[in-house]
Amino acid sequence: MRADAARNLRAVLRTGARLLAEDPATSMSAIAAAAGVDRRTVYRRFPTREALLAAVFQTKLDGSERVLDEARLVEAPVAVALHRYVEGIVPVSREWPVDMRRMMRADPTADVRRSEQSARLDRFVRRAADEGLIRGDVPVAWARAMLDDLVDTAAHRFPDLDPPRAADLVVRSWLGGVGHG
Repeated sequence: MRADAARNLRAVLRTGARLLAEDPATSMSAIAAAAGVDRRTVYRRFPTREALLAAVFQTKLDGSERVLDEARLVEAPVAVALHRYVEGIVPVSREWPVDMRRMMRADPTADVRRSEQSARLDRFVRRAADEGLIRGDVPVAWARAMLDDLVDTAAHRFPDLDPPRAADLVVRSWLGGVGHG
C-alpha cells in the first residue's frame, strides 16, 4: 500500500472510530470530510458504515491483543502485569473509543476475538485471586468488573492523565480496593 493510501486509511479509521463513538448514525460523508479525504476514498475501501465499523473493531482488537501479549499476564508478577496492561490499554481505548458491545451486531468474528481477549483478563483476575492478592470476600467477577471500570475511567474520564500515571492509579486503586492492599 502506498504511503499516502496508508495514511488516508489510518485517518479514516481513527476519525470513524471517534465520530461513530460520539454518534453511531454519523454519515460516511461526514467521516470522510473530518478525515480530510474524498468520500469516494472512504467508499472504495468501506462500502458501508458497518464495513467501516467492522474495520475499526478489528483494529482496536489488534491493539488490545498486542497489549495483552506485552503485559505477560501469565508470566509477570500480578502488579507488574496489571501495570503493563493498563499502561498499554489506556492509549488503545482512547484512540479507538468505540463501544465493543456494539460489535456483536456489526461483526460476529470480531466478537469472538473480543470474547477470547476477555477470557484472558478473566484468567488474570482469577490468578490474582488464587495468589491471595484479592480478598476472599470479593467475588472474582466483581473484581473484574471493577478493573474494567477503573480502566474505562482512566481512559475516558481523565483524558489528560498520561498512561503511566493512569496505570499507577488503577493498580493502586484495584489492589487496594479489592486486594489486601
